Amino acid sequence: MAKSSPTKKAWRSLTWLGVIIVGLIALNGAGVLSGGGSWTPKLALDLEGGTQIILAPKLESGQTVSSEQLNQAVSIIRQRIDSAGVSESEINTQGGQNIVVSIPGTPDDATLNRIQSSAKLEFRPVLVASAPTDASVGADGSTEAPTDGATAPASDAPATDAAADPAAETPTVAPTDASDLNNITPALQAQFETFQCSDIDTTIVAPADEPLITCETDGTVKYILGPVEVSGQNISDATNGQVTTQSGATTGEWAVNIVFDGTGTKAFADVTTRLSGLTGAQNQFAIVLDGSVISAPRTLAVITDGKPQITGSFDQDTSKALADQLKFGALPISFTVQSQDTISATLGSTQLQSGLIAGLIGLILVVLYSLAQYRLLGLVTVASLAVAGVITYFLITLLSWREGYRLSLAGVAGLIVAIGITADSFIVYFERVRDELRDGRGLVSSVESGWRRAIRTIIASDTVNFLAAAVLFILAVGNVRGFALTLGLTTLVDLLVVALFTHPVLQLLARTKFFGDGHKLSGLDPRALGAVYRGRAQFQPSGEVASRKATSASKEAAKRQTIAERKAAELVGTGSTKSTDGKDS
Repeated sequence: MAKSSPTKKAWRSLTWLGVIIVGLIALNGAGVLSGGGSWTPKLALDLEGGTQIILAPKLESGQTVSSEQLNQAVSIIRQRIDSAGVSESEINTQGGQNIVVSIPGTPDDATLNRIQSSAKLEFRPVLVASAPTDASVGADGSTEAPTDGATAPASDAPATDAAADPAAETPTVAPTDASDLNNITPALQAQFETFQCSDIDTTIVAPADEPLITCETDGTVKYILGPVEVSGQNISDATNGQVTTQSGATTGEWAVNIVFDGTGTKAFADVTTRLSGLTGAQNQFAIVLDGSVISAPRTLAVITDGKPQITGSFDQDTSKALADQLKFGALPISFTVQSQDTISATLGSTQLQSGLIAGLIGLILVVLYSLAQYRLLGLVTVASLAVAGVITYFLITLLSWREGYRLSLAGVAGLIVAIGITADSFIVYFERVRDELRDGRGLVSSVESGWRRAIRTIIASDTVNFLAAAVLFILAVGNVRGFALTLGLTTLVDLLVVALFTHPVLQLLARTKFFGDGHKLSGLDPRALGAVYRGRAQFQPSGEVASRKATSASKEAAKRQTIAERKAAELVGTGSTKSTDGKDS
């Protein structure tokens, strides 16, 4: 005999749920095998401890740092760290001068660079380069290898003939633009010839309106650069990704994609318009980060959309770190690491155990209530909570691996609150089914009708919870974000479980003899619920039995009355009414 449509839908839903769970386990397994993942979530600073880094501002003689600069730096550093995941790090000021950053675990080099780099980005035209470069930028911001005859000429040694080397001449006129070689004075040329890339100090940046002598970050090329023409302050967004060809294929090379604001777009278009008509090293523009050149591509065409792409010696982590620094802005002052120490957990494993015990007690109470109220139907609640727990656990573990999430005590609190939210959805559904049974429907039709009524309420309730969690996550910082994340995540899991597990299981149970016939221990006995008649037009028998059932139904109906209905019934019972003139009759 072929299965009915609801039964097929039930098995299909359970199959999809199984696929999701297996997929989560497989993804976590892949993370463990690759060496970056774990079968347990990473813990936050309050439960595991971590590293404390004290940043001291690097100031020139007589220079001071203001509280406004410190607060701005704290805000930027917090945004940079949070962009790598909800690690719940702590960033504070110390002594009105230093910044203390506390990070869970041991930070890697990319994290340290993300924290302390000032990320001052400048776009300067190249005047002189000591060696050819190997990158160029097209109209779409993509990179290309230089063609024969198009590389920048070497300029290490001074020319023997002043006419052959304009850079060695004493400028007789003021430079007309940033690419004009009249920006190079004999003193600057002499300094360039003796400059060693090993002597570079990346925390010292030349004034924006003056030329700059600097090197590639790897020290292979040194440059004389013209004044700044586009500032990093004109960047409205920055992301990282792999370079793609015109056909859409990826090259495997990581890059940083920049989006300029209106001012930056116009300035960058003007620069590329001028540079595209020049040759040699003057055809290049240098992308300078904290005083060092990270890329010096040639200008193959005018870029008018304000979306250049930075390429260089990037991998996924370093490109993301740079994109985050550029996206959230440059630090107002430069910092150096004054100290870096390991710190212990602020709360420790005892508090974690206490939180888990509290969650277990709450879970046991929910289970006991479900069994007392719904008899064996409460086992569906228990099973649903177990499925929700498995999915939530592997989601959190996956987020720990891929997004840098750290589980704090506040996050544990969010998981405990989720037990009540999840159980509430089951109660709404079960009560809708019991309402349908009270109206005389059979269990199979009651399950379907009850689901249609319940799902609207469940979605409305979970939507409110999710919006509250989203607002907290966006506006809050620190531990509150961890609480909001777990609350929002478990709210989504609740919808998934009630749709793909609770409802399908109830559909299947409704077709069993134990639940379908309304056994007293099933929790779905129409007689105990006070139903007037059962499904398929099978009315209750008349006579004394019917009288007892009617009395039971009346008692059940009385329990469901509102306060206004009860008062009205009492007035009718005493025969007290009001006449039109307001007197009792």
